[in-house]
Amino acid sequence: MLNTLDILETIKMITEEHLDIRTITMGISLLDCASEDLGRCCGKIYDKVCRRAERLVAVGEELEKEYGIPVINKRVSVSPISAVAAACGGGDFADLARAMDRAAAAVGVNFIGGYSALVHKGMTDADRRLLDAIPEALAETERVCSSVNVATTRAGINMDAVSRMGRILKETSYRTRESGSFGCAKLVVFANIPEDNPFMAGAYHGVGEAECAINVGVSGPGVVRAAILRHPGCGLTELADVIKKTAFKITRVGQLIAAESSRRLGAEFGIVDLSLAPTPAVGDSVAEILEEMGLEVCGCHGTTACLAMLNDAVKKGGVMASSHVGGLSGAFIPVSEDAGMVRAAESGALTVDKLEAMTAVCSVGLDMIAVPGDTPAEVLSAIIADEISIGVVNNKTTAVRLIPAWGRAAGERVVFGGLWGEAPIMPVHTGSPAAFLARGGRIPAPIHSQRN
Repeated sequence: MLNTLDILETIKMITEEHLDIRTITMGISLLDCASEDLGRCCGKIYDKVCRRAERLVAVGEELEKEYGIPVINKRVSVSPISAVAAACGGGDFADLARAMDRAAAAVGVNFIGGYSALVHKGMTDADRRLLDAIPEALAETERVCSSVNVATTRAGINMDAVSRMGRILKETSYRTRESGSFGCAKLVVFANIPEDNPFMAGAYHGVGEAECAINVGVSGPGVVRAAILRHPGCGLTELADVIKKTAFKITRVGQLIAAESSRRLGAEFGIVDLSLAPTPAVGDSVAEILEEMGLEVCGCHGTTACLAMLNDAVKKGGVMASSHVGGLSGAFIPVSEDAGMVRAAESGALTVDKLEAMTAVCSVGLDMIAVPGDTPAEVLSAIIADEISIGVVNNKTTAVRLIPAWGRAAGERVVFGGLWGEAPIMPVHTGSPAAFLARGGRIPAPIHSQRN
């Protein structure tokens, strides 16, 4: 039984150290919205999202006032749209995204995720139609986010899908070139995608989930950094214990908000995602945590070891604090959304190669990285393939959110604003992987996937 006494000691965390509930995300099953008529399917999607999420924003605001805990985003995730629309005959699948966008605007949420396809082993006709529509969908909607799962440890890597995603990124970049190719920031390519992730742009409501569920994402890089500052010179074992205890307190806040919001909204309690998700705000940076742990600059030798320790301690502390932990959980390293990462990238200490190494031990992957707009589609696909292979071989979730900024070159900058931040455009290797990608097919699953 939760008690508000559990969070009294977090008052300083909230007022001074940027502790917040990053998102309350309502997952909604749209499987019953299937129809042979695309227009009818769109209408059913709009109606159901509006009906189920009608009070989501109001409840989030109520909880924020009652407990004094900032709730930054209220979001909706839905069933993978390629599955919902599989029965539809003719028509433009971008219309489905437009229906989602209208519904999100009607209920007042920040984003709606689930314009998604799971193609790790192959593609249905509906999957192909949805992938073809992604550039148009992201260019012509404001709140819709898209994700594509191209690999699992069990199935291997669908390289045909990976190749296709490079071309989709290029087209999305061009269609949204007036906004710094922002459409690409709303598109994530996954390996081992979780079905209960509350964080955009990768959120979707899995087919194994309840009819309607509440997933909460907590955040607190500033809180962890402040805790480390209070323990200068301590050994690494003690430091890990400090981080664990801090993560426990942060996650208890998420547990309280998740339990209350699910009760008030008449939805299942899904999960608490205990991720350290940074923002561009000063003092709210994962990179700065790593530097307080003893690095001169994030990206120098030792960064991966520090991040591994941080991620492990956060998970250990969070798991003890919540009945249901899920999503991604751990430490995020999105470049544009983390002021410390931006500084490290601009100084040259942090490169795409180093970020790739760091993703082997953190929660997600190559996240919010701006690259030159003239990067060939084959190179984008190869970057995706490299990162996805880390997830497949290590049996973990990895993801790629690349932004080939149209018309921009390495060393320039692209500005998105808000939580999306701004990013230096980072150079990438220019050697061509085209012949490798042209082989097509699937990279087989690793031998350790055979666990039956």
